[in-house]
Amino acid sequence: MNEFNIYFGIGTHHILAWEAMDHILFVGALCLRYQLRDWRRVVVLVTAFTVGHSITLALSATGSVHFATRWIEFLIPITIVVTAINNLLQGRGQMEHPARLPLIYFFALFFGLIHGLAFGSTLLSLEGRAGLVLHLLAFNLGIEAAQLLLVALFLLISFIFVQLLKIRRIWWVRIASVVVLAWSLQMAWSRWPE
Repeated sequence: MNEFNIYFGIGTHHILAWEAMDHILFVGALCLRYQLRDWRRVVVLVTAFTVGHSITLALSATGSVHFATRWIEFLIPITIVVTAINNLLQGRGQMEHPARLPLIYFFALFFGLIHGLAFGSTLLSLEGRAGLVLHLLAFNLGIEAAQLLLVALFLLISFIFVQLLKIRRIWWVRIASVVVLAWSLQMAWSRWPE
């Protein structure tokens, strides 16, 4: 159980550390258009991301797939850019009455595949393949626990701005998305693969 706790902690740290700002921004961009009352939708959204990154996390950690790290590190902020732009394109009606399966769910699934490649290379660099299944499970559960914490934080921040400070929801989403977009564009620029 000690090894499980170690890898769970590594997974949690991998999401909550300052160096993981790209993952924090991505989860934030995914959550921006939702309010506390939408928590079920956010669970489905995060589950879609989880499915995507779990697939490539396992494939990458076992060495079944391999992509150049510099390209993965560049593509991660691109996923944030696309998600922020998608938020900016949402009208008020789409936020108040979203489709049963909005496009953002498919973004989360597909972009989860990209993020999982980064997670997998991190995990594989720690240990090789000995005990990989248990370590992979613990690492992934640590990532999920951290992501759920971030989701709760972002929903709380949205609640404060929209419900307590009475900023119109559409403006909250747009202003926050512009900030995320600018930050992720700078991040993508700095990670341009050479």
